[in-house]
Amino acid sequence: MSQPLDQLNHETLSHVAIGANDLADIRLLLERVKRALAELEMNDVIIRKTSKFYKTPCFPAGAGPDYVNAAVTLSTTLPPTQLLAHLHKIEADFGRERIQRWGVRSLDLDLLSYGDQVLPDVATYECWRALEVEHQKLRAPDQLVLPHPRMQDRAFVLLPLADIAPDWKHPVLGQTVREMLEELPSSAKMGVVPL
Repeated sequence: MSQPLDQLNHETLSHVAIGANDLADIRLLLERVKRALAELEMNDVIIRKTSKFYKTPCFPAGAGPDYVNAAVTLSTTLPPTQLLAHLHKIEADFGRERIQRWGVRSLDLDLLSYGDQVLPDVATYECWRALEVEHQKLRAPDQLVLPHPRMQDRAFVLLPLADIAPDWKHPVLGQTVREMLEELPSSAKMGVVPL
């Protein structure tokens, strides 16, 4: 099935969170990830901005060694589900195995946003956003939910994102990244430090 003419070659800005548990050679790992992103679909994905690297406590506590987190802004002509499939392929190429929810992750690429789209719909998004922590450990969506339903709760996501997109406005919450970050308690931000 062909795309409508108004959707051909339309670039959308997306944000991706990058994390890894292995602190050894993390800069090299993240540089390799950036190269892998840049090679996607022969320039259907272009990295526009990259945040600083941040050392962060593992999440959830006890899930492995501390993390290094970063974020990138991508410009893409790929639809969101295809972009996510490519992110999962890059994770697998870097040795990521999805064995345990929130387990140790050699590489974690989370699609945080795709323009101002809410997927699959606001009601489904709200259901996942409101899911209690004990259920979050056990359940994962079987479809793409955007924006990431808990990005507003995580300093290790918002601090890198604030480096590259402080004025991006959450399409459901109506807050910018800067505003969401300001609402987090200082205790949540203290453990996230630039490398």
